[in-house]
Amino acid sequence: MQAAELQAWAVHQGLRGAAPDALFDALCGRLAAAGVPLFRAFAGGRTLHPQWAGHAYVWQRDGAAVEPARFARGADYEENLSTSPFAGLIRKLEQSGWNGAAWPSLRCRLPDPAAESAFPMVRRVAAAGATDYFAVLVGFGAGDPALGSGIGYSFATDRAGGFSDGDLQLIEAVLPAVSLAIMAQTGHTIAAGLLGAYLGADAGRRVHAGAVERGSVQSIRAALWYADIRGFTAIADAWDGLAVIELLDEVFETLAAPLRPRGGEVLKFLGDGMLAVFACGAAGDGDTCRRALDAAAEATAAIARLNAAREAAGKSVAAVDLALHLGEVLYGNVGAIDRLDFTVIGPAVNEVSRIEALCDRVGRHVLVSAEFAAALGDCASLVPLGRHALRGVREERAIYGVDFAGTGR
Repeated sequence: MQAAELQAWAVHQGLRGAAPDALFDALCGRLAAAGVPLFRAFAGGRTLHPQWAGHAYVWQRDGAAVEPARFARGADYEENLSTSPFAGLIRKLEQSGWNGAAWPSLRCRLPDPAAESAFPMVRRVAAAGATDYFAVLVGFGAGDPALGSGIGYSFATDRAGGFSDGDLQLIEAVLPAVSLAIMAQTGHTIAAGLLGAYLGADAGRRVHAGAVERGSVQSIRAALWYADIRGFTAIADAWDGLAVIELLDEVFETLAAPLRPRGGEVLKFLGDGMLAVFACGAAGDGDTCRRALDAAAEATAAIARLNAAREAAGKSVAAVDLALHLGEVLYGNVGAIDRLDFTVIGPAVNEVSRIEALCDRVGRHVLVSAEFAAALGDCASLVPLGRHALRGVREERAIYGVDFAGTGR
């Protein structure tokens, strides 16, 4: 009866879109109320994201709320996974062909010197007073990478004698329904994360919320940021391909980092170039352009530091040119019926790229348009450079250089 009630509750939670942390917290509370003597519980699994490799939720009997944790991709995460009980459970699941007949599990009645020696996590819960540790892996989708390896759970008790058979039967009976509920919300989160990573945070949110119709665009006023690596063709010809990719990754991260706290959003990477926007909000053009200029100042200094470090390491360096412009653009879905791009289009986008192309000719790394300069108002760092012809633009445009703290850059 308890199992049936918990299963029905878990399905309802999944249908209403309960967040995984809240769902797991409530599950542990209900198990405890049903007489299962928990003092610690864990749920976690892999995720599909370029930055994050996995996520987890930990419940403690002390009543503190479950807090979601994310783990960055890299050697540390893989090492922690390889020394956990779940590495062996994943292998068992793969060997079983993901048939789901019986999810692989591990039980350690504590103290258990062999288990504590093999698994740091078991050693830690034993040191905290656990008398019994139970781990189980509920697999998804026959190993589909989009669903990860499933969800790994562990439950520990400090009751003398450990868990009863009935305790474990109740836990195992409810976990499939709980896992489906968590998977439903996790799939939604994975989709949102991937859209944000590949389209940008705002564009990703819009697409995920249903802005998917081709030709659906809106006019927005924005500060446009276009950056490009000067002389990139020569760099690509002279260096190994993987070294060039490493350079691009480091340059793009250095340029993108100052945008994040200032409301700038990278829309796309164009070979060795980067297009970003700062949407003008209620604060107006001036505030938006000041944030964009502050980001340019920080990025310029950071690129100089990056180049110094790379040169000291015997690696290629990159001179980055940057243009800033202000104007109206169309923002939304453009493309073929089965392959869309969420982007900005309009004359202002063309102009900012043409302004960036002037940098080498005028001996500057940062240039701004007259419209951008006018929005800034009285700005001592701007240096008038006269009027210049821009390819594909009918009339000459007034262009300004930027002198960041007397550097002449």
